[in-house]
Amino acid sequence: METEPADDAPLAVPGTPPGHALPDLASATADRIAESVAGVRGAGTRRTYASAWRAFTTWCQREGHTALPAHSVTVAAYLVACADTVTETGQRAYAPATLAHRLAAIAHHHRQSGHPSPTGDDLVHQAMSGILRGYATAGDRPRSPRAPLLTADILAIVDKARADCQNWADEVVERRDTAILLLGFAGAFRRSELVALTCSDVALHRLDGLHIRLRKSKTDQEGRGTVRALPFTHSHTSCPPCAWMRWAQVVAAHDAGGRPAVIRLLRSAEPFAAHVCRGPRPRTGSGAPLLRAIRRNGNLSETALSGAAVHAAIRRRAQQAGYDPEIVQQLGGHSLRAGFVTQAFRNGASAHAIMRQTGHTTPAMLEVYAREHAPLLGNAVTNLGL
Repeated sequence: METEPADDAPLAVPGTPPGHALPDLASATADRIAESVAGVRGAGTRRTYASAWRAFTTWCQREGHTALPAHSVTVAAYLVACADTVTETGQRAYAPATLAHRLAAIAHHHRQSGHPSPTGDDLVHQAMSGILRGYATAGDRPRSPRAPLLTADILAIVDKARADCQNWADEVVERRDTAILLLGFAGAFRRSELVALTCSDVALHRLDGLHIRLRKSKTDQEGRGTVRALPFTHSHTSCPPCAWMRWAQVVAAHDAGGRPAVIRLLRSAEPFAAHVCRGPRPRTGSGAPLLRAIRRNGNLSETALSGAAVHAAIRRRAQQAGYDPEIVQQLGGHSLRAGFVTQAFRNGASAHAIMRQTGHTTPAMLEVYAREHAPLLGNAVTNLGL
């Protein structure tokens, strides 16, 4: 059996066909080419591919198959083996999306090594189609998208978070979580986009509200960048610029004077009874992360908040606001973005207008939100006169 290269072992020139002589390159140049090719995909995708490739090569070693180059029959057999794997409770261990990721990883590694991908073979396509049909027939591992949080949900959760503050430490967490909720919802951000924001990415525009520069996103891996505007609102309690200002004040105080400065800020702060977004911008570090973890003693972390922490904060706040536990389990980091799209559709916004904020490149994905979360919009069933 062939010996597989380690997942992190750089190929001198990825994609070079077997048997073709390589040009005489300095090792540093070859390494830079490999780095550039690897950088085409985001870090999350690379980790997913590496994990999926390890799973495939491990299975091939155990079953006595060659992983690189793999035969289409080997890949089909691997898919069937994954689909037949069950947990201790008798449920299928792998969702359809996981199988799709593993196929993508197999194709990627073959292309990087200069081999034709076996995943394009009709046998593999038919095997995958048969597996998906079997999943659907048995009702196994159905897609379970995150439930959207609509405007009324966001306001109720934010109001409850503010009402529950008992001391300065509670207010630190409240200000951060409110910023997550209002910025994430109004900006239609993915949680990966939220946690990647730095203080310098946010600018307060005197007419528009916030201008938030998104330096990179899932659909902009080359970093062309875009700006999302989050407007001033009539009510200060629902104003994204106010939410940003209140949290930025905490960040600036902490970065300048640590925990004592934060305590002084919050103990001397006026009650939040009016807009604060027209005040002077806090002096925050230009490259410092905007959203950060908060330790039990109230100190802010120097590193950016994780996507998992955003997910947990949304669930925790919904639970504290009295949402049913079953609904809380359906919420997560994507609930803010899904909520924006769903609410915008319900309020009559066009797909083009929604895409300007979400960054979607085609309306097709928006239709998924409409079908799942606003199925009566444009539906003839509402015109039956019942």
